[in-house]
Amino acid sequence: MSTPQFEDIIYEVRGRAAWVIINRPKLYNAFRAQTIEELIAAFKLAADDRGVSSVVLTGAGDKAFCTGGDQSAKDGQYDGRGIVGLPIDEFQSILRDIPKPVIARVNGFAIGGGNVFATLCDLTIAADTAKFGQVGPKVGSVDAGWGTAFLARHVGDKKAREIWFLNLMYTAQEAMEMGLVNKVVPAAELDAAVDEWTEMLGQRSPTALALAKRSFNADSDNIRGISMLALNSVKLFYDTEESKEGMRAFQEKRAPDFHKYVK
Repeated sequence: MSTPQFEDIIYEVRGRAAWVIINRPKLYNAFRAQTIEELIAAFKLAADDRGVSSVVLTGAGDKAFCTGGDQSAKDGQYDGRGIVGLPIDEFQSILRDIPKPVIARVNGFAIGGGNVFATLCDLTIAADTAKFGQVGPKVGSVDAGWGTAFLARHVGDKKAREIWFLNLMYTAQEAMEMGLVNKVVPAAELDAAVDEWTEMLGQRSPTALALAKRSFNADSDNIRGISMLALNSVKLFYDTEESKEGMRAFQEKRAPDFHKYVK
């Protein structure tokens, strides 16, 4: 099976595990439209490879897993296809639907859209140096559906509202205590911990794993509809001056003044 040439990601097969690595460390592994397209292609490769039993999603370097959308891309707007200028719904869907367990290897910041990716992964192993959080309302954005309702499935409704409304940052240990992370290890032991789990998954029945994952997903698949409705609403919101103020303030490194745009 030939592997496409990627620019924003690295795709490797290690034993029975496919590693999908967002390779934009200078930008804290923030994604642009091209990044999402490449992630979709990589997950399709892993889905079709019968030698692959699990997928590891991570970021290059030791600073960040993923920090969400690259706000420097086209003045804060995305220029790809999809509802909001990048096919985020397609990637979230394949991340959830691939019939193989997906492990989030969180090596640093998992913020914004990156936190949503970690939430959607089946399992999460984090370095003790990792940080988790949402920033949407601080920059005039929101990732509703998988980012909100599904997050609440993991951490509880009250905690999910705290995460989204206050935009605080949480340590790996705090994330594990709230149910967002399965395991926390010293940063130097992160790869060994991930390898241990991928080796275990490689010894399991692929069909049984797929059926188990389908069963878990069936219980919460209504959130997919919430996500699609929310994406269409967010697209309309992105066209408002209130949302654009968040992008401008972020780029200008100042506090936003949202209220002057509220009618």
